[in-house]
Amino acid sequence: MKLWDKGFSTDKKIDWFTVGNDRELDLVLAKYDVIGSVAHARMLQSIGVLSEKELSDLLVEFDNIQQSISAGTFTIEDSFEDVHSKIEFLLTKALGDTGKKIHTARSRNDQVLLDMHLYLKAELDEIKILVQQLFSLLISKADLYKELLLPGYTHFQVAMPSSFGMWFSAYAESLIDDVYMLNAAYAVADQNPLGSAAGYGSSFPINRTQTTELLGFDTMKFNAVAAQMSRGKVERISAVAISSVAATLSKLAMDVCLYMSQNFGFVSFPDTLTTGSSIMPHKKNPDVFELIRGKCNKIQALPFELTLLTNNLPSGYHRDLQLLKEGLIPAVQTLKACLDLATFSLEQIRVNPDILTNPMYDYLFSVEEVNKLVQQGLPFRDAYKAVGASIENGTFKPDRKVRHTHEGSIGNLCLEAITAKMNQALKSI
Repeated sequence: MKLWDKGFSTDKKIDWFTVGNDRELDLVLAKYDVIGSVAHARMLQSIGVLSEKELSDLLVEFDNIQQSISAGTFTIEDSFEDVHSKIEFLLTKALGDTGKKIHTARSRNDQVLLDMHLYLKAELDEIKILVQQLFSLLISKADLYKELLLPGYTHFQVAMPSSFGMWFSAYAESLIDDVYMLNAAYAVADQNPLGSAAGYGSSFPINRTQTTELLGFDTMKFNAVAAQMSRGKVERISAVAISSVAATLSKLAMDVCLYMSQNFGFVSFPDTLTTGSSIMPHKKNPDVFELIRGKCNKIQALPFELTLLTNNLPSGYHRDLQLLKEGLIPAVQTLKACLDLATFSLEQIRVNPDILTNPMYDYLFSVEEVNKLVQQGLPFRDAYKAVGASIENGTFKPDRKVRHTHEGSIGNLCLEAITAKMNQALKSI
């Protein structure tokens, strides 16, 4: 069934090429298509297109369809082009002419726009919940290990003392930046496009304010053409936001992979979280974090993919836009899985308390010695040269106690302030 069917059929090869995997992806959007259709039906009744009885009958059928979606029994067979045609078929089969009225004053263009806006709002909220869970874990680990020193590196060279508290809380605070990005994407998605129809509005006296309120949007996309131009834009902006989260996760995963290697030996995990080798019996591989790293790097390519799909399209609808779902929907699910697995695994991380007993890390404290001399009155450049000379002639003896007090330093991690900042970010939408 095609909503545009006029009594003739297209070649099967054309059907296969133009529909692609839309049916599979539309199963993810089905619940939102029903939610949008319910609001649309209520609005149609308020302007006299549907009677109260017709609305009542439609609401019963919509509830039945939503239950089948929740139960996982809703399907979109090959005879249907998409979720919209399947739902309209079910309504018409159950209610006859009443079901045929549901498409009045709308187009598949604003239907799929609405579905995507509702889907992204829900998914961005879920991603923020998962980010918050990871954040809370990182903050708790930072507090637990705030006294345990860890080598800091620049250029992959031993540099200055850090700590596990600083390492964990660095990624926690980085996630706040990602929440700002998620909030920005949510604000773009939180605009109702329903009523823009095929992109130029409708001659029916529809009430878009009513559907905006019914659907819980903060506002509407007022201009019908602007609403249609948000197709591709809302996906791209959301892709940028999720890629920001992915970038943080990827960097964290890389650190974990590095720190797990025998050359570093800073952290380890229970055997149940690692994998082995088919020929090397000693191997305990960080596959989970390697896959998080790889999957999140793929997600970071998504904004560029969506940009290339949309950047030379004029206003109005184009079938290219159908391809947006192919990258975005799987990426959202992948990011959620990565966040979940990162939190699950990091809950069980084991840190090495004896890292700095190795003399290879003595030079971590060279800057501490320079600063100590400066505080005793020696000019900085002279202190620098004096410590450098002691390193060169082999007489350098580090004081392994660090005395950092400023905000955000080893001795003053500001975990409460970071937590307050995250809480504020989470409340901003």
